[in-house]
Amino acid sequence: MLTTVAVSGASGKTGFRVAEELLKGPFNPRLLLQPSSVVPPSLSEVDQRRVRLSDPVGLEASLQGVDALVIATGARPSVDLSGPMRVDAWGVQRQITACQRVGVSRVVLVSSLCAGRLRHPLNFFGLILLWKRVGERALERSGLDWTVIRPGGLSEREEGLETEGVVWTGPDQQDSASIPRRLVARCCVEALETPESIGRILEVTSSAQQPPGALQERLTGIE
Repeated sequence: MLTTVAVSGASGKTGFRVAEELLKGPFNPRLLLQPSSVVPPSLSEVDQRRVRLSDPVGLEASLQGVDALVIATGARPSVDLSGPMRVDAWGVQRQITACQRVGVSRVVLVSSLCAGRLRHPLNFFGLILLWKRVGERALERSGLDWTVIRPGGLSEREEGLETEGVVWTGPDQQDSASIPRRLVARCCVEALETPESIGRILEVTSSAQQPPGALQERLTGIE
């Protein structure tokens, strides 16, 4: 049974929501944070570990005693176009290696719709979709129990989510559409709770026309 779940990128807009959703279930979240990161008051009492992705020793120490890791790190818009390479590729690879070394076998990676596609406007930001695919492939080849969540366009909206269904598909099935970050966070937690999601790339968007339903029910129709 998964009990202690680490969330990297836990101060980010998706990461802190993942941690908040974990608190609603039978989980003890552990926040992996950059030294200068700040978390919302809702997470002030949660276990916090300050670590840089470039510090392999620190990463391994922060993952000791953890049952699973949700990787919610992501490069932020910047004039430094090497960010996606450093965060979405190398940073993910370092986290995977740390998991292998300390025995964390379950990993959920938050990636992006269209990961790996060259002809996409997002690639003007440091080839971000190509580097995200490099991170995905590192996880696929890791031998760990992995799930990749590929969300569409992300929104901050928190209203009306209880009647909004998630559109789950396999890889390279969706091209556009959006999803609130809160629903992405719930998708990550649901994947942790659904063993059938292991070894799957799952694309997620949402729609008011999509009836809400459990991931386990949707998996039978996902190729």
